[in-house]
Amino acid sequence: GWACWKTYLSRPETDGYRCDAMGILGIALRQNGRPEEALPVLEANLALRRRYFSEEDNLVAQANLASCLGDLGRLDEALVLERVIYSRQVARLGVSDEVSIVSGYNLANSLMKLELWDES
Repeated sequence: GWACWKTYLSRPETDGYRCDAMGILGIALRQNGRPEEALPVLEANLALRRRYFSEEDNLVAQANLASCLGDLGRLDEALVLERVIYSRQVARLGVSDEVSIVSGYNLANSLMKLELWDES
């Protein structure tokens, strides 16, 4: 995580490798049980992707952020992102696409955790 980030830190903000390295760092922190440290990294990664990269990149960064928020017990905030992700994936790829199905699963899982049975 950190070594990857340090390798690309000197590159400009618009560099895809730098942005990817930041995302990898956030994911590594989260997957190693450090979601509190991952959160600001993933938020910064999403902000960077919104400024310079495609919507598809934004959706991946939003999904990573939603997962981290879920890990932190911030389920309402994760749910907001997951609703956006799912609706954009369906609009972009169709309801039958594997990516849309995974997004729908994540959304349904959050709805169930929040006991929003009517929506799930």
